Amino acid sequence: MAARDVPQAMADRLIVALDVPTIEAAGRLAQRLDGIVSFFKIGLWLLFAPGAERLIDGLIGQGRRIFLDAKMYDIGETVRQGVARAAERGVSLVTVHGDPEIMRAAVAGRGGSARTKVFAISVLTSLDDTAVRAMGYAMPVADLVRLRVRQAVDCGCDGIVASAGDDPDAIRRMANAEHLLIATPGIREPGGAVDDHKRHATPAQAIARGADYLVVGRPITQADDPAAAAQRLIADMELGRQR
Repeated sequence: MAARDVPQAMADRLIVALDVPTIEAAGRLAQRLDGIVSFFKIGLWLLFAPGAERLIDGLIGQGRRIFLDAKMYDIGETVRQGVARAAERGVSLVTVHGDPEIMRAAVAGRGGSARTKVFAISVLTSLDDTAVRAMGYAMPVADLVRLRVRQAVDCGCDGIVASAGDDPDAIRRMANAEHLLIATPGIREPGGAVDDHKRHATPAQAIARGADYLVVGRPITQADDPAAAAQRLIADMELGRQR
């Protein structure tokens, strides 16, 4: 079975979420992290801000990788075309919701692009059993994650977004999909505030459980010294590799 396509350098597995109010702030943050972080997430905080296109193209032009967290949820053809445009621009990762029709359309839109990977959303880390039941799902979070993982693999997705608490290694075993990449949000420094994440973990815990990429926002973006915060997180990730 094919091995997972994961960077060797732990620093390249840290994705910093540019969840800041303006394009200018995002650019300054990326500059402060130059030489430390090479992978950035751009989501709804910035996608509709003036200058978002310039930011994305500029970062890609500088050799940075982009995680376009669009969480696409639409009819199949619209999703297919959206992913195709992302692939043409050189986006590295793009997210879609875990509906089978949407996932199949996204994979079709990616086509043969070796650079762009489609990641499906399993269950947001802000949701717990009570929340998903209130949304109408007759199953707990763990069962919903397993269902969506199996569907993502069947649809040909490259990876999924799931919390460390969902146990990435166990997810792969359950789906018989060692190649499946897993990006993990809800990452917090040991002893740090968990904010609105109900399913969270430290960097070391997430890496030890088999996460391939860690998506980190506020512990870096709100730090007095973002570069130092990123370096601490990378060091903790290295501890996870040793476990």
